[in-house]
Amino acid sequence: MATKLSVRNLYFTYADGTAALHNINLDIHEKELFVLFGPARGGKTTLLRLFNRLSDLLEGAQRQGAVLLDGTDVFANSVDVFDLRRRVSMVFALPTPLPGSIYDNLTYGLKMAGIRDKALLDARVEQALQQAALWDEVKDRLDKSAFALSGGQQQRLCLARSLALEPEVILLDNPTSGLDPLSTATVEQSLAELKRRYTIVLVPHSVQQAARVADRAAFLLDGELVEVAPGREMFLNPSEKRTEDYITGRFG
Repeated sequence: MATKLSVRNLYFTYADGTAALHNINLDIHEKELFVLFGPARGGKTTLLRLFNRLSDLLEGAQRQGAVLLDGTDVFANSVDVFDLRRRVSMVFALPTPLPGSIYDNLTYGLKMAGIRDKALLDARVEQALQQAALWDEVKDRLDKSAFALSGGQQQRLCLARSLALEPEVILLDNPTSGLDPLSTATVEQSLAELKRRYTIVLVPHSVQQAARVADRAAFLLDGELVEVAPGREMFLNPSEKRTEDYITGRFG
């Protein structure tokens, strides 16, 4: 299977001297759902934010090593950060709808990218909402405020907003942490469909969620990559005792 993202000898230290990542080496394949899991402050979100350079927003932080997207280091001077974040989109833990209508939320990024054709905008809106399993719920009220949606619907709207830009990689940072079980199941079902077209990297809400959805998974502990394995193997028969101890609830 082709490699989409590669991490090579990656170190990351925050401005206060906290070492968040230590010598991470990792390959993520095209069109797989890859899970980063582990206890808090293990480095999961830090690594996720390095994939599309949201880490640039952290003043005084230091990085060594490379993050490669299709073989090109995303930190190279030649890389356009706006284009990178279109190709590698992020959905955060808390839904962040924009002021305005549902339709406005989905077309904002497209218009920023220079798309003005109404027919194309409409098609992208419908396609993204279909992919996020939200179309049937909102198709008759696209002109209504995005803030009128439920929490679960807002999170799927944020996912659709990313999909409207037709990214190559979707980064999901604990996207179901504030959702009820039914909404969580709906999002997970959407991800199962989306990985047929996109590479997905997920920081999960729980070990149980990681076990349900992962094609492959990586266990991070105190900034160290402990092990990487196929999902079923990782959660039924981990090779490292630290991984087994975390999965079985002995710590974390």
